[in-house]
Amino acid sequence: QVQLVESGGGSVQAGGSLRLSCAASGRTFSSYAMGWFRQAPGKEREFVALISWSGGSTYYGASVKGRFTISRDNAKNTVDLQMNSLKPEDTAVYYCAAAAAYYRGTDSRNYDYWGQGTQVTVSS
Repeated sequence: QVQLVESGGGSVQAGGSLRLSCAASGRTFSSYAMGWFRQAPGKEREFVALISWSGGSTYYGASVKGRFTISRDNAKNTVDLQMNSLKPEDTAVYYCAAAAAYYRGTDSRNYDYWGQGTQVTVSS
């Protein structure tokens, strides 16, 4: 079992940057693929990024590709999301989530563990 805690959210102006971090408990962190999702008010949860269990593969949603970077440190049990060139439409609650090691998909229903979320607000 994995417990996830996000941090690093906040308010920033458009064009700025934020770095989110997700700390995982448990000694099996490297057994999971890790993803970031976001949910804006009145909208469905949206896939943002995924990183494979080894960190060797990454995947991004179309709306963030080229601006966001996902990374992980299996020794520290952390997964980060570097967000650059932020836009007002990036405003949402951001969640990290854990899926089976070889999962490569974007369907939130296939992620087994979730953090509580961290708010990101981008003003124009």
